[in-house]
Amino acid sequence: MSLYAELHRHLGGSVVPRILWRYFQRNDSQKAQRFPEYAEFEDFYTRPRNTLDEYLELHTLVESVQTSQTLPYFIYRLIRGAYIFENLAYLELRYTPYLRTPEHLTQSQRIDCMAEIVEIVGKASSLTEYPIVTSQILCTHSRLPYEVNRAIVDLAAQKREYVCGVDVAGGDAHYAERLDEFVELYAYARKLNLNTTGHLYETVDGCYPELLPYLMRIGHGIQIPLKHPELLPQLAARRQCLEVCPTTYLKTGTLDDIRQLKLVFDRCFDAGVDIAICTDNAGLHNVRLPFEYENLLTQDVIDFRQLQACQEASFRHAFAWPYQQPPASLLSGLYQEAPSKTGDGYPGTREFVTQS
Repeated sequence: MSLYAELHRHLGGSVVPRILWRYFQRNDSQKAQRFPEYAEFEDFYTRPRNTLDEYLELHTLVESVQTSQTLPYFIYRLIRGAYIFENLAYLELRYTPYLRTPEHLTQSQRIDCMAEIVEIVGKASSLTEYPIVTSQILCTHSRLPYEVNRAIVDLAAQKREYVCGVDVAGGDAHYAERLDEFVELYAYARKLNLNTTGHLYETVDGCYPELLPYLMRIGHGIQIPLKHPELLPQLAARRQCLEVCPTTYLKTGTLDDIRQLKLVFDRCFDAGVDIAICTDNAGLHNVRLPFEYENLLTQDVIDFRQLQACQEASFRHAFAWPYQQPPASLLSGLYQEAPSKTGDGYPGTREFVTQS
């Protein structure tokens, strides 16, 4: 059994359609009346959008119900599904904590509430019955004031037991008018010794080379190999990794066909740039990480050798994976070192291997 690492999954887009629909049926009469039948809701929630901005509007549907009271409900089901159906050994959840605080409060009060949100997400993600190594990435946001984004970076530094890095989100076309602010925030984050990633070079409108030197990983980044391959040697020298989320580009209208990603993978492999394959918004897409791998293989975007390299890169670039090796290597070691007898006197792994 393969075990996977997921480096790019949004908390807002991670709720699968049926879980969200059932929540509305039980707790939100207005939305329940809007979507009385599940099939209608699934079609609305998962269908492709024309632009990235239109696609991102769906996040507000979930953010409005992910409160301090309801987050444990959603996260329990998220972790359960990730463990049982996706074979995840490692998961980084990213989100903007400010957008989970009560809207009726003042800005300063909402900033003060963010620490509680981080703690709730951290504790709810630690489930002994579904043992996945989890951590959080806190997202600054292109549509939030500088003061809020600065507070998010500070919070990431204060809550290292739950948080492994920072990000910038909100649609990469919207960074331009505030680019100096985000450069400053990333420089500040690196000064605090925080890990960094960022939604960048996802679309042709989101290409900002000024931010690249501050990033350890690049959220999406597909326009670099597609439109700016001259930057790939710099990424390789910095050992930066692209977080490629195949289904996203079809849902947002960024690409017309998943096979267009073949050039992304080929150019990155040729340049020595690592790629981690991710889901981005597994709920919005109604897909799971193993499907992303399988789809790339069946569409001849990558081969099995490249698939394995991407899986290994996911663990190598994971901000909070606590081991030097991926799970397969650890399990191989346990397999070889298992005792020759079990507690019941039956042959153990070592004895079985010897006999075979």
